[in-house]
Amino acid sequence: MSDSNTSAFTNPSTFILQGIPGLETSYTWISIPFCTMFIIAILGNFTIMFIVKTEPSLHEPMYYFLCMLAVTDLVLCTSTIPKTLTIFWFNAREINFNACLAQMYFIHSFSAMESGILVAMALDRYVAICVPLRHSTILTNRVVAKIGLAVGLRSGILALPYPLLTRQWPYCRTNIIPHSYCEHIAVVNLACADTRLNSYYGLSELFSVIGVDVIFIIVSYTQILRAIFRLPTKEARLKTFGTCGSHLCAISALYIPDFFSSLTHRFGHDVPLSFLILFANVYLLVPPMLHPIVYGMRTKQIRDRLFLLFTHKER
Repeated sequence: MSDSNTSAFTNPSTFILQGIPGLETSYTWISIPFCTMFIIAILGNFTIMFIVKTEPSLHEPMYYFLCMLAVTDLVLCTSTIPKTLTIFWFNAREINFNACLAQMYFIHSFSAMESGILVAMALDRYVAICVPLRHSTILTNRVVAKIGLAVGLRSGILALPYPLLTRQWPYCRTNIIPHSYCEHIAVVNLACADTRLNSYYGLSELFSVIGVDVIFIIVSYTQILRAIFRLPTKEARLKTFGTCGSHLCAISALYIPDFFSSLTHRFGHDVPLSFLILFANVYLLVPPMLHPIVYGMRTKQIRDRLFLLFTHKER
């Protein structure tokens, strides 16, 4: 591993990921929950996709969107956590410059894609509760496929400026990234140039994509709540609202940490760097881990199919 990281250069062939500065002596202990959550996320999301694929009764828009969410979660956690674990276990800190930009692109693209899928799931809940008799005619398989394609294209296109802008800057001070993965701002801060354009684009993308998605979800749930409150009995209201529980948990797991992480990285100058980096890693791990658990526990069809799967194997 090269240590000549402070010599002058403009196009580094590699960056050096520092990991979590200040917590080097705790890497072994930190790696245990990280590796555990990563394994749960991988197994859980693959299990969700397998159950939906093999159970014909789950071939509905809600579960198609859930599979899209599972794929997104798998890409998000596998694009960062394996490299982070190699830093913890083997001190393998080097990352190719192009690989760093690719990692940056995947993080931003699939984070935005996850948000878009949650909007699609909010649309599914709105149609199922507000116009249930037209659900099968509105959200056909063709429409679901078009929504998935639109979400993917939007996310992929809007994430392109991150690596393209980052690539154009000269890096003449150091190639040591004080992070465990190629986080956008952490990389851009190494450039010897005025990189405010990157910061402005990051904020505009955050509020125009995530912000618009949140507004759409709020409008959807406003209409959903209005429909629920029109139901005649308390039991009917609770049962109907219960069908939204998993989706609301997924929304909370994504948006609250997302806004906190993005804003503290830009404005949290008094927050310890080690906490910011640790939180940034946990943020990319917790939603992929929680989504299959939440949907598996709260969705009766998936829970029953999972039970049958394991009891059949035991026989």
